[in-house]
Amino acid sequence: MFLIVPIVILIILIFSAIKILNEYERGVMFTLGRYTGTKGPGIILVIPFIQRMVKVDLRIIVLDVPTQDVISRDNVSVKVNAVVYFRIVDPSRAIIQVANPFEATSQLAQTTLRSVLGQHELDEMLSERDKLNLDIQRILDQATDAWGIKVSNVEIKHVDLDETMVRAIAKQAEAERTRRAKVIHAEGEHQAATMLVEAAKALGADPRAMQLRYLQTLADISAENSSTIVFPLPLDLISPLLQKGRSQD
Repeated sequence: MFLIVPIVILIILIFSAIKILNEYERGVMFTLGRYTGTKGPGIILVIPFIQRMVKVDLRIIVLDVPTQDVISRDNVSVKVNAVVYFRIVDPSRAIIQVANPFEATSQLAQTTLRSVLGQHELDEMLSERDKLNLDIQRILDQATDAWGIKVSNVEIKHVDLDETMVRAIAKQAEAERTRRAKVIHAEGEHQAATMLVEAAKALGADPRAMQLRYLQTLADISAENSSTIVFPLPLDLISPLLQKGRSQD
């Protein structure tokens, strides 16, 4: 009877010493409080009361950055949120160098998001998201490298504006479309005028070309269903007659 209790305790200690780590897990080992290595995956033996193991997940973690109030360089207040993809690449540093790597990365992502976006104007936030994502990712990756964390990607999800700014941007876009329409119309008028001048020069180079154009115009008018027909008479056709009449006088 007295041997059963020690045997049961021994069995419990043996089973408590056996740890199984999955392929995506590592165990940071501490012996009498000192770091003695990283183990895993597979079966790990931990000596009770002497050793302690801290389990670390190496898979990519998706961190949702809460909505941040950002004031752009052109003094526009916006609300921005983002998502950060990172993973632990050095389990020992992630446990030894920082108390809570996930919370530390989240807080750093929030401050970096406000800092980077605050250096840009609203138009850049809306049109250059890829560049801003790379800037934020690069800064976060450099800052978390000492913690054994690799930030692989950052994506800005939403840039929310208040109703006043939405209406102002809509008016600006409408004015820009109107300006482009006027520019296109002016360019068309300029091209048409240039082509008309070139056509007039071509017709004026040879009087016979003007006569052919006159006959073509008469043909076009006669093809129309109209009770009134107007015959345009170019001065080039009658100028020889006028000159002949003056010479006879």
